[in-house]
Amino acid sequence: MGRLRSSEWLLIIYFSYVAFISPAFSLPGPVAWRPFAVALLVAGLLVAFAYGEAREYPETFSIARDWLAVALVLVAYREMDWFGYLSHDYHLEMRWIEWDRWFLYKAGMQHAIESLGALVPLYLELCYLLVYAVGPFAVAVLYFERRRDLVNALLGVYLLGTLLSYALFPYFPSDPPRLVFGGSDMPNVVTAVRRFNLWIVNGYGIHSSVFPSAHVSSAFSAAWALLLLLPAKKRLGLGMLIYALSVSVATVYGRYHYLADVVAGFWISVVAGIAGALAIGPQMNADKRAL
Repeated sequence: MGRLRSSEWLLIIYFSYVAFISPAFSLPGPVAWRPFAVALLVAGLLVAFAYGEAREYPETFSIARDWLAVALVLVAYREMDWFGYLSHDYHLEMRWIEWDRWFLYKAGMQHAIESLGALVPLYLELCYLLVYAVGPFAVAVLYFERRRDLVNALLGVYLLGTLLSYALFPYFPSDPPRLVFGGSDMPNVVTAVRRFNLWIVNGYGIHSSVFPSAHVSSAFSAAWALLLLLPAKKRLGLGMLIYALSVSVATVYGRYHYLADVVAGFWISVVAGIAGALAIGPQMNADKRAL
């Protein structure tokens, strides 16, 4: 049997963790068994792909494993909706909204964003929409740069930053500001992209928690990974970093998240980046010496 990659072990650990903590949250009967089933299925699927690479079609299964890890992020996200039944007393949201209103009004962020009409709001909503493609895009960058050998390392940082946010959702049951506070503090500019984003989050979003922001942690984690792995192409990592900052502003301005969610998501990405640097740094230095 082929060896599992470190990024695949990370996924197995995460899904096993969710199964392990689920009894403590007393999930309803119809879903109580599902985290255990998902953990077993994910582990079996990853092992099967590793076996396929080792025994059958090496190149096909190797490439498929790159993208399977990215696809399983969506499974991890949807799984968190099983914790959506937890009661929300809104004490967290009542505290967080004070920081948001300072950011939007006293700091003048909403006025600055809308000062050029629909241009900046449209850009921010596009950034928010495209965050779902951050993982596939980052992997595709390595393919384009002919550095498929770095995909596992990139996925390690990206997955760690994303899954750490998901792992905290059950402990902070909360709803987004656009739902808790209704029409208050909403953007004054409504674009077609915003309406599309609202359709997505209202129809397909989860209802367990918004803290920390996985949108923010995943985007920043991808940026740190690209900066670490492609030091000679810093424009790629810096571009992702600018994008992550844009996503951070978009989540608060669009009332998808609270400022507290953004700050927490950023620091989770820092943890992922530091872990990546500690794991990747020695290997990168060895490669430089070899050259």
